[in-house]
Amino acid sequence: MRLPCRVPPLHMTSSRRTSTAPAGMFVPECGSIDKRCLQLLQDFVSQATRLFVISGAGLSTESGIPDYRSEGVGLYARTDRRPIQHVEFVRSAKSRQRYWARNFLGWPQFSSHHPNDAHRILKHWEERGKLYWLVTQNVDALHSKARQKRLTELHGCAHRVVCLGCGSISAREELQRRFIELNPDWRAQHGAVAPDGDVFLEDELALHFRVPSCAVCGGILKPEVTFFGDTVNKDTVQFVHNKLAESDAVLVLGSSLQVYSGYRFLLAAKDRKIPVAIVNIGPTRADHLAQLKVSGRCAEVLSIIQPL
Repeated sequence: MRLPCRVPPLHMTSSRRTSTAPAGMFVPECGSIDKRCLQLLQDFVSQATRLFVISGAGLSTESGIPDYRSEGVGLYARTDRRPIQHVEFVRSAKSRQRYWARNFLGWPQFSSHHPNDAHRILKHWEERGKLYWLVTQNVDALHSKARQKRLTELHGCAHRVVCLGCGSISAREELQRRFIELNPDWRAQHGAVAPDGDVFLEDELALHFRVPSCAVCGGILKPEVTFFGDTVNKDTVQFVHNKLAESDAVLVLGSSLQVYSGYRFLLAAKDRKIPVAIVNIGPTRADHLAQLKVSGRCAEVLSIIQPL
């Protein structure tokens, strides 16, 4: 099990641009919410005594963080750019240099995002004893910033850095300070921040960016997140399966569930005959497994539902 990020109070680490995108900029268009569906969702939540929640990027878009797949506004819809692959990062020093240069520029903005009403409502549900466990596919630490405790970050957290040599974990904020020390005069114009915190940057602009090694063993540093093409830690997966088995209802919030690492838990819920409800704008991979689907913004929907 990965422990949730413990995020310190936000502060700026450099004078570079830190303005955030408007909260609704990356949320796809959505019509009015069906009142009958809302009532059914209220009944669903009210009847649950050990609610298991899976959150995805659609929860964080309402905080101004873009996602990959949303129709019209996701990264895949807006550009032909794709996230770095795990094998590329591990095998190529130049790929790591490009990645960290982009991440360095994007970090002040990415790390400054705040939880939205949906995050705060889920924390309230936890305090009321309604939410039994929350599994997030997001790496942005917004649930941790909201002080969620019953939490598993399935894909890790971008606020942590891991050494691929000795396995030591350190804070991404500390690495930002090391980047600044190693690159005091390095500057580059860049584009918008991507879903995982790096920015759009021409490759040649990263040629002179210096990347530090692990302070403990000199090994390769990597964000403590699951890159595309990598697999989630087996112990983490088993831990989540155990929490699912102890639950009596599953609520999916803001995820298309296209990635198998999250979708597998919906298959497990079906096998265990645990009822499923989904709140998401647009179709999901698990629509056929849900007894209820609500199309709407997560914060708007959750603000109406009472954790009775």
